[in-house]
Amino acid sequence: MAADPREVILERIRAALGPARPEPPGSGERVEPAATPGDLVDLLVDRLVDYRAGVSVVPPAEAAATVTALLAGSGAERAVVPPGLAAQWRPAGVALLEDGEGLGARDLDAIGHVVTGCALAVAETGSLVFDHGPGQGRRALTLVPDHHVCLVREEEIVRSLADAFRALAASAVAGRPVTFVSGPSATSDIELRRVEGVHGPRRLDVVIVADRPAPAGPGTG
Repeated sequence: MAADPREVILERIRAALGPARPEPPGSGERVEPAATPGDLVDLLVDRLVDYRAGVSVVPPAEAAATVTALLAGSGAERAVVPPGLAAQWRPAGVALLEDGEGLGARDLDAIGHVVTGCALAVAETGSLVFDHGPGQGRRALTLVPDHHVCLVREEEIVRSLADAFRALAASAVAGRPVTFVSGPSATSDIELRRVEGVHGPRRLDVVIVADRPAPAGPGTG
């Protein structure tokens, strides 16, 4: 009976490779060490700064004052806020417009400033994640206004995209849209010159609300 050509080839490969070598100790699946909340804050700050976002890390009592200062620094007279935005996060000194169906894209563009919360933030990628629940608003709020101020609670920060997908499982099952935002809107033209604001806000300020302020890197607020 003629030998099976497939088995002949496999046998030659096995002979060429030689006997199997034992794997060295510790060569199995890598296990990430548990991160502390402070580690995740620092990593998120680093990634956001790399994306040219403004970053402030403040205790809860200073959140509203920080938002107020950011809006004042950009010359805002009005800002849109979504239904459900925490009262302690609402800034003073500007007229606040509660978002609703009466505000179209032209209105959001004319106002130019929005303050929202988020569902999650991903430390490794510097991404803000919105499932558009209370305090986050509809997708247009993260895409149309030129200046977006987003508040992130320390406990909303996860390490990786895998962690984020697990945390968003209920939103996916419910059929809610999910939006990932990594820094201000930016692209490059044919000569690789960076152009900002083409398809979203040109300025993104992130206020991380933590029980203890962490030092934010160079270029942060």
